[in-house]
Amino acid sequence: MTGVAERMWAEQDRHRGDRARMFGAVGRAVHAERVLYPGSYVDLAPSFVFPSVTYVDTDDRAAKFFADRVGVGTIIDRHDGAPAQRDATFIHADYTTDLDLPSDGFDLLVSLYAGFVSESCTGYLRVGGTLLVNPSHGDAAMASIDDRYRLVAVVKARSGEYQVSTDHLENHLVPRKPVEITPQFLHERGRGIAYVTAPFAYLFERVR
Repeated sequence: MTGVAERMWAEQDRHRGDRARMFGAVGRAVHAERVLYPGSYVDLAPSFVFPSVTYVDTDDRAAKFFADRVGVGTIIDRHDGAPAQRDATFIHADYTTDLDLPSDGFDLLVSLYAGFVSESCTGYLRVGGTLLVNPSHGDAAMASIDDRYRLVAVVKARSGEYQVSTDHLENHLVPRKPVEITPQFLHERGRGIAYVTAPFAYLFERVR
């Protein structure tokens, strides 16, 4: 009988291998041993690339998924190149609350479709670490006005393949329409900013 994790992963990975390819591209561009993924749901793909990933979500289904330790391990084992030594930890919590994690304890912070992760979780990311963030819920815009961050690369998607690029970064994060971007504006808006160029995601370095 197929286990809980296997059934949930089959649904999550319905665009077969898409997230694995994306995180693979990021892993080739960013050296990270310790990853924090708030709002992860059951997106296990970072564990195909990075040796230690801490997943955070309030969803009870995510808690059931990660509780199936055997199933989670089997899914990771199927992926060539998965780290030999790995740790996939799940915290069943709201990432806006205190997660009881070490300050500056992570090399990569992931913010994908999960709201303003950077506002609540930057303290867990070490200075010199990387924020991977997409624009859908406004967190890329939030990071762009946060003086703790600077844009260092973008993640481009084409025909299901991903590439990290550092070319012409000055052309990115330019709104299509003039707008004053503030935290209050982004919270009230509740969605991302329409930019002139639209990569899949951005990589910001934490500089302080």
